[in-house]
Order: sequence, then C-alpha cells, then structure tokens
Amino acid sequence: SLIIAPSGKVLAEAGEESAVISAELQAEDVEDARSRFCSVAERPWYGQDCDKVVTEEILQERLVPMRAQGSRVVFTNGCFDILHAGHVSYLEEARRCGDCLVIGLNSDRSVQALKGPSRPVNTELERARVLAALGCVDFVVLFGEDTPLRLITSLLPDILVKGADWSEDQIAGAAEVKAAGGKIVRIAFTCQASTTGIIDKITVSTRE
Repeated sequence: SLIIAPSGKVLAEAGEESAVISAELQAEDVEDARSRFCSVAERPWYGQDCDKVVTEEILQERLVPMRAQGSRVVFTNGCFDILHAGHVSYLEEARRCGDCLVIGLNSDRSVQALKGPSRPVNTELERARVLAALGCVDFVVLFGEDTPLRLITSLLPDILVKGADWSEDQIAGAAEVKAAGGKIVRIAFTCQASTTGIIDKITVSTRE
C-alpha cells in the first residue's frame, strides 16, 4: 500500500507485513493541489518557465523518470541569439519528433568563438529565459564548448535534430547517437529569417 500526493510523490509506503501507514500533509502542498482545480471562469498560470533552465547534472536526473516511462528525448542546439519565426517553427517541428525537447544553448563564450566579439546580442541567461517560455521546449542547458559533442555524448538523446542545411556527417554527436540506437532528423527551415539578417536590417535602418 502507498500514500501518494497529487504530485505523484510517494509520502508513505507499507512493507511486506500488515501495517497501518500515515503521512503528514503540509498546508502549502494542500493549497497548491487545491489551486489546480478551478471554475470555468478562472485561468490560472501554472508554468514556472525558469525551472526549465537547468544544469547538466539536474537535467540528467530529470530525464531518468521520463526515460523509465518510455519517453523519447529529443536534442537540438544553437545560439538562438535573437529569437525569430524561423527558430520557433524549427523548435516546434523538433518537439514533434519525440516526447521531450532539450535545447543545448551555446554560452556567451561559445557564441563569441563562433560568431565574433560583437555577438551575442543577448546574454546566455536572457536567451535561455526566452527559450524556456516556449511551450514546445522542455529543458534548456548551457554548454561552453564550440560544439555540443560532449553534452550530446553525455545525454545520448533518442533523437538528435539539426537543420537540413547540415549533412549528417557534419552534425556533432550524430555518430555517437546512432551507435547508441538513436536517430538523426534534419529539419528544413520554412521561414527564411536569421539573426544576422535581422542585425543587418537594424543597422541599415539606423544609418538611414
């Protein structure tokens, strides 16, 4: 026998022998559970988007129960400096590939190494916060290397997603994911937008 909280947490568990079990309920937990039941007129906001931004260690812990339930973990990566419609369409499509979308986000140092000293426009924490607000995104984790190879090798997602402009042999971690039984998906961009293009447009407008 078990006593299970509305959140799914096991509060008390009986052993093999006959027993009487009990659990103490915390007032704040009861209030939180009750707040999730509302009338038709109410539209409470439950999401804590900032909780999606995690360290690699915490991410590994959170993926364990998901994988135990058979959920397919999808991974993609990028700088996502100035979020635009192309990014959003791409991430929505990536999420459709599985059950949990993890974004490996280039740190500020990593972006500078790839794009030059003038980038990123937005800091890593600002970029992570914006990505976390997207409903299709489950987790955001920063990495400081030039490529996400180490992170991908550590996570070994079920599905590794990258833009269709990348050939499979150019995708960091592709060989490792496939060797572990995973799949590579290349997604075409349906919106012709880019952070560089947006910056150039702003620069030209400012000069004029």
